[in-house]
Amino acid sequence: MLSAILWNPDPIIAHIGPLTLRWYGLLFMSGFVVGTFILSHIYRSEKVSPRWVDVITIYVLIGTVLGARLGHVFFYDWPQYKDNILSIFKIWEGGLASHGATIGIIFAVWLFGRKNKFDVLWTLDRIVLVVAVGGALIRLGNLMNSEIVGHPTTAPWAFVFPRDYEHLQKPTADQPVPADSYVVERFRQPNDDVKVTARLAGPTVAAGSLVAVPRHPTQIYESLFCVFLFVLLYGMWNRTKERTPRGQLFGLFVVLLFSFRFFIEFFKEDQVAFEQGMQFNMGQLLSIPLVFMGLYFLWRAGKNPENPYGYAPRDLAEYEAEEAAAAKK
Repeated sequence: MLSAILWNPDPIIAHIGPLTLRWYGLLFMSGFVVGTFILSHIYRSEKVSPRWVDVITIYVLIGTVLGARLGHVFFYDWPQYKDNILSIFKIWEGGLASHGATIGIIFAVWLFGRKNKFDVLWTLDRIVLVVAVGGALIRLGNLMNSEIVGHPTTAPWAFVFPRDYEHLQKPTADQPVPADSYVVERFRQPNDDVKVTARLAGPTVAAGSLVAVPRHPTQIYESLFCVFLFVLLYGMWNRTKERTPRGQLFGLFVVLLFSFRFFIEFFKEDQVAFEQGMQFNMGQLLSIPLVFMGLYFLWRAGKNPENPYGYAPRDLAEYEAEEAAAAKK
């Protein structure tokens, strides 16, 4: 009886003319779409006009993409890009880093708050609920790409990733292979797509065979944790709303997310070659200062007597009056 799940979906949904529609891109953008509904509900509940949702979504979208891309370039792959700077702009070739996205979002919210007279921590306390949803969907995008895989495991919920070419194994002819492993074959099709087939391996395989072994589905672990974060933070916000201590949700989000990220990295394969042999990989090293930053904001949450809850324009009534007047015309 098989215990591992064979995971072999095509990451490409369709070709539309010169464009390629991928699951990762669809799920990435879905986070922003779903996020606008969540943020609109939050803003209306706190008497803030929902017209600000579109504005901050644009800021956060740009901050996410730029931060994630530059984070990948400078934290993980600078040697590749330093001699070919223009390739930094080729985002469609892959390479985004969540720690860079976090920095980019914080900077984008600071710019938004400064220009539109929103308290930065008030805004971050609300935006992290959207980021949690986006994080869950992005990790599902990684799953559809068969990337960011975990170490081999015998757990009954293990996944086999035949499309994760980087981590396929090449056992010798007399070397036993783990149970529920698959022999992988790759074929390049006329349209340049790669077709991947997988057949269940026996106790041993022919020399030179590529074998995909059962692994931890770490993408699912992280996605589920982001769902947990959303439920927790939404429940906390829903109890206090406009009286939420300034910086509390943001601080808790950062502490929990990057503490979990530090822990889950022990179950993942290295993302880049230079991480081999490191006691803590780059993802863990980058998580440590963010955890301490979150602890600081948790410690300071609501302690400013002059601004315990943050502020935002309470302009919902004005917005609704304008909408009503426009409807009568």
